[in-house]
Amino acid sequence: MKRLVLALLATALLGGCLPFALFAAGGGSAYRGYQQSWGTYVAHKDVNAFCLTPKLRLAILEFEGYFGRKIVLNSGYRDPFYNGRVGGTDDSYHMKCMAADFFIPGVPKQKLIAFAARQHAVGGLGCYPGKQFIHIDVRDRPHGWNRPVTFSC
Repeated sequence: MKRLVLALLATALLGGCLPFALFAAGGGSAYRGYQQSWGTYVAHKDVNAFCLTPKLRLAILEFEGYFGRKIVLNSGYRDPFYNGRVGGTDDSYHMKCMAADFFIPGVPKQKLIAFAARQHAVGGLGCYPGKQFIHIDVRDRPHGWNRPVTFSC
């Protein structure tokens, strides 16, 4: 019974975003120069797109389905050494496979921020002045919060 409930839940979750994400554009001149890793466009060779939790992958699919374009991952999983090298915190959700820094070519950063703020799966939202990408993570929100924990937005 538990497996049936889980299968129905997964179908319902995927049913809402997956069909639209399948039609998300990911090619042409906007994506020239980006490589693909595990089905995700990446901004550079140091991006690890393999270790992303299912909840994070579903959150990314929500963005792709809504905007109709594929994301470009600027940072996914980070091992502790790489995390320290790029200035990440000791408790970074990137080291737990629960965070992604990304942008979508042709979509203004403010639109990504506004969309992320409305998504239930997004527990943390960050923005960096002068950078084109946003940070999302899928941490649990503090009790009673109806928006993600934000920083620098």
